[in-house]
Amino acid sequence: MRYETVLVDIEEKIAKVTMNRPDKKNAMNPQLIVDMSQVLEDLRYNDDAKVLVLTGAGNSFCAGMDLKEFFHELKGKKPQEYDRMWRLLQEWRGRTLRFYPKPTIAMVNGYCFGGAFPNVECCDIAIAADEAMFGLSEINFGLFPGGHVSKTLANMFRPRDALLYGMTGRQFNGKKAAEMGFVNYSVPLAQLETEVMTLAKEIAGKDAHALKATKDAYRHSLDMGWEAALNYSRAKEDELYLAQNGAWVESGIGDFMKGLYKPGLGGHEEIEKKSG
Repeated sequence: MRYETVLVDIEEKIAKVTMNRPDKKNAMNPQLIVDMSQVLEDLRYNDDAKVLVLTGAGNSFCAGMDLKEFFHELKGKKPQEYDRMWRLLQEWRGRTLRFYPKPTIAMVNGYCFGGAFPNVECCDIAIAADEAMFGLSEINFGLFPGGHVSKTLANMFRPRDALLYGMTGRQFNGKKAAEMGFVNYSVPLAQLETEVMTLAKEIAGKDAHALKATKDAYRHSLDMGWEAALNYSRAKEDELYLAQNGAWVESGIGDFMKGLYKPGLGGHEEIEKKSG
């Protein structure tokens, strides 16, 4: 798989997807938008990839939108192409990445500004380097956090934090991002990739059908009332039972009843490895 602005490396069931415009701090230009859309489609049915890790090349995760190529050269001069790219941008993150059938982890290794905030939000899990720098820079050139970014702030940030950083453009580091809940936690940059890949391998060891059901039940329940969420969860339970041929009951709970493992202390996959 070759793309102009994205690198994909697959090893031990982990697909490391790297936004690769280091000279531009991995800012998202039209080509990167097209490439990311294609990457997600290509990996969707690739059985070699059970977990996706999204990161950036060099010292940046993503500096947001490429202001020159995306706004200056499209919005005023090619409005139809701007509209197409705007919709494709929101599609690959807000729909495709958010509801992706495989677990996704954002590995925020450096600068993460403005338009890159949804890239982090739409991943299931996010780990940042302590040294990573975040910022909503739109206010500094007379804009506001538009597109998907305002929705990300509404979804993920406390109101006071969203407005403070949105109206000042002040930066904050990975430790602060973790404190606010924008990322799960942060670690020193030197430990970041090891930490994320260890986590990714742990998740990759779990049942793929159960992982997808976990994501689906959480994501869709957010927009449902109580009764609808209960009914959806019951339907997903039945769907999972069929997809696994009853494995979570027959072997998952069955092996617990035999005293072979304790679900609260470890995963059933360890039993499967021993028996295999």
